[in-house]
Amino acid sequence: MRPALEVTGLGVRYRRRWALRDCSLAVPAGRVAALVGPNGAGKTTLMHAAVGLLRPDRGSVAAHGEVAFVAQDKPLYEGFTVAETLDFGRRMNRRWDGRAARDRLGRLGIPLDRKVGRLSGGQQAQVALTLAVARRPDLLVLDEPLANLDPLARHDVMRSIMAEVAGRELTVLLSSHVVSDLEDTCDWLVVLNGGRLQVSGDIEDLLGGHLVLTGPAELAGGTMAGAAVVSASRTGRQAALLVRGEPLLDPRWQARRAGLEELVMGYLRSPESAALPGPAGVRA
Repeated sequence: MRPALEVTGLGVRYRRRWALRDCSLAVPAGRVAALVGPNGAGKTTLMHAAVGLLRPDRGSVAAHGEVAFVAQDKPLYEGFTVAETLDFGRRMNRRWDGRAARDRLGRLGIPLDRKVGRLSGGQQAQVALTLAVARRPDLLVLDEPLANLDPLARHDVMRSIMAEVAGRELTVLLSSHVVSDLEDTCDWLVVLNGGRLQVSGDIEDLLGGHLVLTGPAELAGGTMAGAAVVSASRTGRQAALLVRGEPLLDPRWQARRAGLEELVMGYLRSPESAALPGPAGVRA
């Protein structure tokens, strides 16, 4: 099956600074992909390139099928009513499912006669998401859709995203700083750090391929046959390591599978580490 998004050797430069460099990845169709990384990592740049809002300086990016994009600031006309906003969306998009949009907002209890500017932050996020999904996209790109929302609104938005994915064939690429928001939603992970790709792959496979080791600090300085150390930290006489692979362990190590947040933070703390030796392959 053809990936929903293919990026090959992508490079984007702002004046003298490279925002992205040598970025290659593929997101399979039908996946919910989490795009994570620190501020300035290149997440928004990658998304803008994916939806055609900027032209790469190097490489290529191809999104297959219809694409819908919700920017981080969720731009909406605050003086419009919700009904006027939907009508504007209908006029601006050749593929538009107005009935589904109205039904969705009705289920969410968002009144059509209310001015957008008088809605709560969570309601505005839901209106922006409704505009995007009413276009019937094949790829939905969401830049920090949960930014500035309270915990209940964050949960409601993520739940509604999953409902859209379950209801039809849809691929989602969403960025977030809060890894815990992604654990029960996303099944594909992309980690950017310093404008470079560190990780891209199936989350279940990635978690299965990494261990967290804890043990005496003096063990942390040695080599580890069968595995690569991604990151290491020391607290007094104890050390904690995130490793990739299946090491032959000294019995003094205690080993367990890594959690998603541990995996992400381990790579972000070690910008030189990479989960894969080259461009990410696609696992359907």
